[in-house]
Amino acid sequence: MATRTVEIGHAGHHTARAIEHLRLAHGLTQHQLAARCTALGRPMTNTALSRTERARRRCDVDDLVALATALGVAPMALLLPLSSMPVNARRGC
Repeated sequence: MATRTVEIGHAGHHTARAIEHLRLAHGLTQHQLAARCTALGRPMTNTALSRTERARRRCDVDDLVALATALGVAPMALLLPLSSMPVNARRGC
């Protein structure tokens, strides 16, 4: 049976952009953010993070929670379009 890839939807694309935006707002490299996630108990490579930010890899719920924690925001903040994100979260505060 042939497998078919599952397309990344709107929420996935919003999440990818939010992760990158907040990472840059915090002045973190992909390697540094991946290391933070790993330190939180969710092993992640910078390659996996790069693919997630480019919406080439799906962000599962465990990744979402680890990334949000590492970025100091609620997981919901990563699911919303940047225009809906609270100003303090957009600035990385």
